[in-house]
Amino acid sequence: MCGRYSFILEDEMIRERFGVTVRSAIYKARYNCAPTQKLAVISNENPEELSLYRWGLIPFWAKDAAIGNKLINAKSETILEKPSFKNSFKSKRCLVLSDGFYEWRKGSVTTPFRILRKDGSAFAMAGIWDRWINPEGEEIRSFAILTTTPNSLMAKIHDRMPVILDRETEKLWIENSTPEILMEMLKPCPASTLLAYPVSTLVNSPRADSPEILEPAGDSIS
Repeated sequence: MCGRYSFILEDEMIRERFGVTVRSAIYKARYNCAPTQKLAVISNENPEELSLYRWGLIPFWAKDAAIGNKLINAKSETILEKPSFKNSFKSKRCLVLSDGFYEWRKGSVTTPFRILRKDGSAFAMAGIWDRWINPEGEEIRSFAILTTTPNSLMAKIHDRMPVILDRETEKLWIENSTPEILMEMLKPCPASTLLAYPVSTLVNSPRADSPEILEPAGDSIS
């Protein structure tokens, strides 16, 4: 799964990397993105502008927003089978912006790792979104991150990883592509492009959101 990540790019860097308008008044850099927070995405509905959607997909037919707490990830292999995800996969897709994600390696001691590109560059994870109206009539846009089987690096840490899109396929992901083309994108990125290093257990708390979270707590693996 993918339960935490970071995205700390400055406004101008976001504009240059992803080619979108950024409203500085709403965007906030985060070292520890967590479920239920409003986070940076680029949606197929508004591909020219950075938007903030709630992490944890609330399907349009849901009776209660709490369902979103369980739907932070969508498994790629069954995306077309699950009622919660299949409609969004077909027509409501987004890029979830990140510069690194966290995963926990279980053992005698559970160790959090930060995984990022070797060159430190930002990337986009494949996401789906939906629109839900709460009982007060408020519209909430929310998203889930698609996951896939691990590459050889991630297999040392966890049995799942987020779908990290190539720069060449980011635009294709949010265009009106066929299900066959979309499914081809849902695979692990090459292990050779990533590195991972252990971090402090500060990341365990969703309330923690500071640069200290990024600091290495041991040697990196790649």
